[in-house]
Amino acid sequence: MNNSRYDTAQVCLNGHVITSCINLYPDAGSAFCVECGAATISECPTCGQPVRGSQHTSGMELYDEVYEVPAFCPCCGHPYPWTEKRLTAARSIAEALPDLTGEEKGLLVRDMDDLVRDTPATPLAVSRFKKILVKIGGEAAAVLKSVLINVITETAKNAIWPD
Repeated sequence: MNNSRYDTAQVCLNGHVITSCINLYPDAGSAFCVECGAATISECPTCGQPVRGSQHTSGMELYDEVYEVPAFCPCCGHPYPWTEKRLTAARSIAEALPDLTGEEKGLLVRDMDDLVRDTPATPLAVSRFKKILVKIGGEAAAVLKSVLINVITETAKNAIWPD
């Protein structure tokens, strides 16, 4: 029998982790983020379920050493506010790119949904995204990367920016 459970995380609305163990360490929480000043949450605004924090194994005081803030709620499937904000920012950037045609901008905006979720359309979205990054190049590509890097799937991330 697996006796592991998840603690609750507290994360600011911009995606900065305050603590991944608010139940175990309630004093580690704060109402506002020390990095950006945004309000913090510890439950999904859509369904009210706790934000999944570090995994804890019963009988052991060992939690995950590396915690990655989730992009989507595992209970209702909705994106967390930080995911929505990054997608909105990336879509705004895409719409403002002067070197893209209207059709390319539209495809880029639509493809972002398949970059943040592993779907059958993710490989196509990755392929188009890579071509657009080459076309826009330089600073614009770096800005898109900085906005999307924390919310796109590992599959997409590794295909677009292999290390």
